[in-house]
Amino acid sequence: MKQNIYDDIDFFENYGKMPRSVDGLNSAGEWHVLKNMLPDFQDKNVLDLGCGYGWHCIYAKEQGAKNVIGVDLSKKMIDKAKENSKELSIEYYQMPVEDIEFENEQFDIIFSSLTFHYIQNLDVVFRKINKFLKKGGSFVFSMEHPVFTSKPEQDWFKDEKGNLLHWPVDNYQDEGVRQTNFLGHKVIKYHRTVASILNTVIESGFAVKQISEPKPSEEIIEKYSAMKDELRRPIFIMVSAGKL
Repeated sequence: MKQNIYDDIDFFENYGKMPRSVDGLNSAGEWHVLKNMLPDFQDKNVLDLGCGYGWHCIYAKEQGAKNVIGVDLSKKMIDKAKENSKELSIEYYQMPVEDIEFENEQFDIIFSSLTFHYIQNLDVVFRKINKFLKKGGSFVFSMEHPVFTSKPEQDWFKDEKGNLLHWPVDNYQDEGVRQTNFLGHKVIKYHRTVASILNTVIESGFAVKQISEPKPSEEIIEKYSAMKDELRRPIFIMVSAGKL
């Protein structure tokens, strides 16, 4: 299912109010960990899948990448990415991640941030990524953590006063579609176990180098006090892998 919720006007406006949309990577709770999982960008050819506002494309270019391509299904996201990076030489393509077609071994680095939980056939996408990546190249991605995606509600259990009691995990082994609510809209996501995610990486021809379940930094929590609750359960899983 190729879902384009980000081109819904109301959804896009609400997304634009999130800290990571307003202030970029430094207001993304996971960035202080993710950036240390990234390889050297100097003189590299880079592909960003689900590029959104273009923040990671911009970072790659600022770190010396030779060529950077961003792909996103949403026209509004692509337009915003072009606006944010108008002073930089970055190519953007509006298309589903599932439909990407590039030359064999075109890229040194393929990256994706918080996109793969929207993808139904992740194995097909990972095999394409392996095909387009040079031998020894880097594949780094983040996605919503299975602890976060197991229940469609994706919300805390609360007491009668609205205090957060705990984060529920149920039907963890039941992989597949989850219809959840995000920014006031129904959104389709796909739940997978940690083992399923990692085995798909391995079976697609990659060696896993590093795994992270990041927590927000003290600086982020100080800036956004609600972030302190992210210390109570993982929201993202991040993987760094290399093509064999």
